[in-house]
Formats: sequence, C-alpha cells, structure tokens
Amino acid sequence: MERIPQGILDERTAASTFELTRHEPAEPLRLFVQYYWIVRWDLRGRQAHRQRVLPNLSVHVSFSRSASGVWGPGRDVFSYLLDGRDQVLGVRFHPGCFRSFAGRPAEERALPLADVFGPQAVETEAAVLAATGTAEMVRLTDELLGKDVPELDAAGAQARDAVRLIAGDPGLTRVGALACATGLSVRTLQRLFADQVGVSPKWAIRVYRLSDAARRIADDPALGHARLASELGYSDQAHFVRDFTAVVGTSPARYAHTQTGKRWPSRQTGRPPPSIQ
Repeated sequence: MERIPQGILDERTAASTFELTRHEPAEPLRLFVQYYWIVRWDLRGRQAHRQRVLPNLSVHVSFSRSASGVWGPGRDVFSYLLDGRDQVLGVRFHPGCFRSFAGRPAEERALPLADVFGPQAVETEAAVLAATGTAEMVRLTDELLGKDVPELDAAGAQARDAVRLIAGDPGLTRVGALACATGLSVRTLQRLFADQVGVSPKWAIRVYRLSDAARRIADDPALGHARLASELGYSDQAHFVRDFTAVVGTSPARYAHTQTGKRWPSRQTGRPPPSIQ
C-alpha cells in the first residue's frame, strides 16, 4: 500500500484544535494533484496553537492569510500559528509532477502565487479565504488550476513512479536498491530527483522513514526505539536517533513522552521512564 506522509506532529493536540479535510480535485487535475487539504479552526477565546508539520516531497500551493504561496519540498519542520477563526486551503501535488504542470522546477523557497499562476491567483486566494463552505473552496481552486492542463511529460512520470516505489515498499531504504528497482543508474536517479522532485533520492527515502517513525511512536509511545530503528532499516539505533532529532527537532524519547500527555521531566526530576528510552 502506498504511504502518504501526512507529517502532522502532536496529533492528539491537533485533533482538538482544528478540522482537517481532504478533497479530490477535478478529474483533469488528478494526474498532477494528489488532493486538496482544507484546515479550518475557531480558537476565539482560546489560546493560539502553533502546529508543526514534518517535511514531505510534495509541492504545496497554499491559500492562507499568512503563508500563501507555492512551497517546494523542504528539509525542516514547517510551523504555522493558528489563532482566532480562519481557514486555509492547500494543493498537494504528486511528487515529481509540479514541473510538468507549471513549467518550472520546484523550489525550496516560497514563491508568490501570482508569479506562478498569474494575477487571477490573487483573486482566487481572496475568494477561497472568504468562502463559507469547503465545496466552494474546492470549486474555486479547480477553476484556477483547471485551465489548459498540460500533459505529464516522461521525466515527470518517471520521477513520480520512482517516488511511488519508495512509498509502496518500506523495505526500500537504500538509493542503490531504488536505482535497481527503477532500472536507472544511481547518478541518473540523482539527476532525475534533483530536476523533477527538488530533493535527492536519499532525502526522499529519509522523509518516508521518519514519517513512519513519528506515526508509530505516536501510536505506541512505549515502542522500543532499537526495535523501531531496525524495522525502519537503520544500521543502528544511534543513527536513527540522530536522523529523527535533526528533522523533528526533538529526540524520539522526548517525542514519545509528549504523546503520553505528560510533562517531560526536568533534569532535577531525573531521567525519563525506561519504557520510553
């Protein structure tokens, strides 16, 4: 089964803070767009919430009051402050397919909507943010993106299929193995990912592994990290801990503890319980 890294950290808190729904785009767009996601919240009279999301391999187009733009695959956790009452719509492209659609490569920095989709994108943004229902938000986005939908070129299809191999096989944890599965040399595969996905194949594999790790720790905070590292294909637990901490911003043990709803012990109170080491 194909894995789709959602990457929402601290899902327990997120579920009680905002509503997240996913919607299919119009049929002509489905070759390029994985889905639309809509986040709506009402925190009036409540404390603002900062939501953190793991990086993934997709280009996202977002209609938002504070983070509108075209966002390429990143390498850091994305942070967004939810306050008051509002809504955001995002367009999640299939990894590797944005360049064929927009005629330009994915970039890590955010680009203004009008730079990629023209001045009509600014009008669509205002209408999406003012819409009273999700169906209207989806319709407006379909209208903007659905004009003159191009063909997916061969390189885009090849990159998309390579990412799908990673998504469908958790045991595929080495670039050399991915190259064999695609029938490409390692160097050709690296160029393909750089041109079409915007990241290296090594990073693409890491994104899926760490997304799996965060999900499994959230589901079972007492899960042994040595066992998890082994099941994710890491050569040792230390390598897994370094990768997880570098991307998530906290160690697996500390992240596991936050999923229990308890405070992380200070240095004065001693080490965390052995069950979450």
